Formats: sequence, C-alpha cells, structure tokens
Amino acid sequence: MEVVAPDHDYCVSAATGVMANELLRENESLRRQLQLARSQIERLQLRTRFCLERFAGSDDQIRHYTRFASYRHFQYFWKLVESASKTKMIRVTNTKASADDSARFHTSTKLPPIDELFLFLMYLSLGLSLRDLAERFDIHRTTVSRIITTWANFLYHLLGSKRLWLPREVVRARLPPEFAAFPDTQVVLDCTEIYCQTPSDLLLQSEVFSTYKSHSTFKTMIGMAPHGAITFVSALYAGSMSDREIFKQSGIINALQPDMAIMVDKGFLIDNLVPCKVYRPAFLSGKKQMSPDDVLQTQSIARLRVHVERCIRRVKENKLFDKVVPVSLCGIIDELFNVACYLVNYQNGPLVKAWAT
Repeated sequence: MEVVAPDHDYCVSAATGVMANELLRENESLRRQLQLARSQIERLQLRTRFCLERFAGSDDQIRHYTRFASYRHFQYFWKLVESASKTKMIRVTNTKASADDSARFHTSTKLPPIDELFLFLMYLSLGLSLRDLAERFDIHRTTVSRIITTWANFLYHLLGSKRLWLPREVVRARLPPEFAAFPDTQVVLDCTEIYCQTPSDLLLQSEVFSTYKSHSTFKTMIGMAPHGAITFVSALYAGSMSDREIFKQSGIINALQPDMAIMVDKGFLIDNLVPCKVYRPAFLSGKKQMSPDDVLQTQSIARLRVHVERCIRRVKENKLFDKVVPVSLCGIIDELFNVACYLVNYQNGPLVKAWAT
C-alpha cells in the first residue's frame, strides 16, 4: 500500500492557535456566567413563588406555617403520606362523575401535592381566609376550598385508620415515673369546646349553647396516654351535652377492660358506666372539709391531669379554632378537628422532655 502524506494546513499558525485558546476561555467564562444567571433567576422565582421550598432553610418559618418542628420533620411526615396521596386520595370536584370517570378523582391541581399539603396545614395553623390563601398560592378561591376539603377527608381517613388506642402493655411500658402512684392508668380524659356560629333555628340554638362558655359551641372529648400521646378523639357534639353523655356516646367504653384505669375530671360521673377503675378528684360530699388522704390524692391527680390540658392546648394552637367556626364549615369541621388532633402526635416532641426516653 502507498502511504499518502496529509495535506498541510496553511491556515494554522502560532497566532491562530493563541486566538483559538482565548475563544475557548471566553466561551467557558460565558458558560459559567450563564449558569450563574440561571441559578439567580431560579432563586428569584422561588422567592416570588409561595411554596414549601421557599421556607426550606428556616425551621422557624416551617413551625409558624405548619406546626411541624422543622423542615426535615415535615419531610418525614410527607414520606409517610406521599404514596397514599397518589393512590387513595379522592379529590373533591365541582362536577358529578360516574364510575367511568374515576380517573378524574386523581387529577392534580396547579400546585404540586406537597404544596397542597402545605396550604392545608397553613389553613389549620394560621386560620387564613380562602382569599388570602388564593392570593398567596396564585390560584382561585374555589380551588383552595377543594384542596382543603380533599386533604381534610384524606388525612382524616388515612391517619384515623392508624390505631390510636394503644394496648395496655405498650402504655405501661412507657409509663412516666410521675404516674407511679397510678400505674394502671390507661388514658387521661378531658373535654374541650370550640366556638361556632349561632344557628338561626331556635331548637339548634338551645342544643349548641354552652352555659360554661356562654356561647354556641361544639364539644369533644380527647384522651391522652400517660406518656403524652393522643390515643382517643371523639366526634364533635353539641355544646349543651354533658361530659358524662359524651363519654357514653363516644364509644370509648368498648375499649376499656377491668385491669385498666382512667383519669378524669369531676364532671365525669361515670363510675356505673365503666368496667374499670376511675381516678377522679374527690368531692366534699356534704363534709366540711376533705380528709388528708383525699386532699393528697386530689393534688396528685391535678398535677397529672394538667398534662392532658397541655396536650389539648397543642391542638388549639391551630388558629383555625381560635375564631368562631362559620356555618359553612360545619360539613367538615369534624374532620378538620380530628386531623388537628392526629397531627399533634407527628408535629411535636414529648410534653415533658424527660419523657423522651
């Protein structure tokens, strides 16, 4: 074979080589500047767009908007519900869909699902109006209402399906030292009320009017395990209903066993309703003063019952329940309040730092 020498490139010289290297350096510099400009634009867009990622670097802001302790804490909770939100969530729409239109139930909105959850938690935590949330997230008020209803129903069924009521072995294994005098305590119960709009019907007015609050209210009963976890939440009842009647209708009696004990306030006159022991502050019962033993027991119970009040206060830190619940929310207020109670077990640390272990 005859080897042919390559043609000589008369255009290439030392000067042109230098120019080519300079052009390469300039191109690389321009490329870096373009990447920097793009990243700056993305950061500016993130700052102008109201979403979860905007507050990823501030745990204080996450706590303010969602009641979760930190951004990482929020992400842990999101991982628990993310898969279910893709398969089990049924979205509220403004149209009636047939069985053939089931795919419509899973269509997403303009917002990513994690930002929908962020919006819902903001609604609970801050009690913002639909107009305010619509302006912040740049969506229609009707869309905000559907997102809130969708996530309220979804979390109510998802978190409510997890067993809140703990077996007595689990409760006693985590019994704090403060409960040493009451070692068989299974749950500490108390009732709380939230204000509601006074209905126009006179019969309904008499049912929801609370003499304790001197206002129309909804009333519910919350149970806390001795170590601080919420283990029971009843439905919302009319404000005029007594603690005893709520206890009777709540269904908790079926979960109690003879080797358990419950700790309640004076208003729970339930000794003949339960199969177990009842720890309750003593009454004078016509006596001028209590016996020393009754005084000591009452003081001990009062010191322990304060924890269930602190637990309920965590629920009511959600500003939605600070104001009067309008009639328009009555359809989902039960779900909203129950979800707020369920979330307390995920959002917060122990009631007492020493109980962390």
